[in-house]
Amino acid sequence: MWNRRDWHDFFQIVSKRWDMRRPPRPVDLSLHNRLVPAEGYSLAELDDAGMSIEQAERFGLPVDAGRLGVYSANVIALRDYFRATRERV
Repeated sequence: MWNRRDWHDFFQIVSKRWDMRRPPRPVDLSLHNRLVPAEGYSLAELDDAGMSIEQAERFGLPVDAGRLGVYSANVIALRDYFRATRERV
């Protein structure tokens, strides 16, 4: 059971700002021309963004090897995230 000090420490950790940006979520176009969340980024999107599968796993990005096709918004989001994380390291 948590005591008062544990709760205080927990809220101190949670209230801190993130040092890194949160990873972007992959999206895909549905049949009705709407954006829907995807399981992960396709291998072609990672390749177009200049990332390998190992780098994506290191950054905590979901990868869906069975997904085909490239959505340009995902590629742009991956490039921006990769640049932002590379500058901080």
